[in-house]
Amino acid sequence: MHEQFENIESIKIPALDAILGKKFPVLNDGFIRVIDYMGGDEAVVQAARVSYGKGTKQVHQDRGLIRYLLRHKHSTPFEMCEIKLHIRIPMDAWRQWIRHRTANVNEYSTRYSLAIDSAQNTKYDEWRLQSSDNKQGSSGFFDSHLGQVLSEEEANLHKNLKEIYLKRVEMGMAREQARKDLPLSTYTEAYWKIDLHNLLHFLKLRMDLHAQFEIRQYATLIGQEIVSKWVPITWEAFTDFSLNSTDFSGLEMQILKKIIEKDEISANEIAKNSGWLEIDKNGELKLSLERMEFEQKIITLGLIPNWKA
Repeated sequence: MHEQFENIESIKIPALDAILGKKFPVLNDGFIRVIDYMGGDEAVVQAARVSYGKGTKQVHQDRGLIRYLLRHKHSTPFEMCEIKLHIRIPMDAWRQWIRHRTANVNEYSTRYSLAIDSAQNTKYDEWRLQSSDNKQGSSGFFDSHLGQVLSEEEANLHKNLKEIYLKRVEMGMAREQARKDLPLSTYTEAYWKIDLHNLLHFLKLRMDLHAQFEIRQYATLIGQEIVSKWVPITWEAFTDFSLNSTDFSGLEMQILKKIIEKDEISANEIAKNSGWLEIDKNGELKLSLERMEFEQKIITLGLIPNWKA
C-alpha cells in the first residue's frame, strides 16, 4: 500500500476537542458551538501530497506546504476538512449568513415549534448612522440621549409583537401564519456544516471591516476562537495571505509603480484617464469609490501621492 494511504486513523485535534459543545456567546443572546469536525492541518497536507505526489517532497515542513497552497490558491486540499457548528443568530444577520450557499444547513422551524423567545436588543450607544458614501454601510453613531429613546422604543416594540404572536398561537392560529409579524431581531438557530476552503472564504468576507457589525461578531469569533484551534497552521497562513493582505489591480499597479518612482505627473495622468472621477447629481466632480479604496491601500503602505485631480 502506498505510504500516503497507510495512516487511516481519524485525525483528532485536542484543542478543538476541548471546546466541543461549549457555547461561545455572541451579541446579547446569540452563541456558536462546535458540534463535530473532520480533519485538520494534517488532512490538508495528506490530501495535497496524494494529489501532487513526489513533487511535494521538496516541501519538508507541513507549514511550508500549507502556506504554499494558500499562497497559490490551491483550494482543493482544504475541502478535505469539515466542521459543523450550532448557531443562534438574529434573523436579519442570518439572511446574510445563508447567502453563502456552500454549506449544509438545517434551521430551527417556526412552522413546527414556537419561535425562540429571544430577540437581539440594541444598547443605547450602538445605534448606527447611515453612511453617506456607502449605501449598504454605516458610519458613526446617534448621540446617547437619542440612543436611549431608540432602545426604549425597541424594547416596547419587541414586547408588543411577542404578546401578539403568543396570543395568536393561544387562539389556535397556525404557527406558520402566527409568526409572520415577528421582528427580524428574533433569534433563530441552525446547524451549519461547511468545508474549510469555503469557511475561509466566508471569514474573509464577514470579518472584513465593511461587513455588518452583527455578523462580523460571529465571524470573528469563529476565526479567533474556533478555526485558530482547529487548524492553527492554516489559520496563520490565512491571516497572512488573506486577512492582512492587499490586492492591487493592473491599473493600480501602474499608478503605484509611478508613485514609487516619484513620477507624480504620470501617476496623475493615468488616474485622470482611468474613469476614477465621477459627476454627481449637481454636476460636480467627485472621486470614485475605486479611487478612494486605492488611496486607502497606499496610505496603509505609507505612500500618499500628490493628487491633482
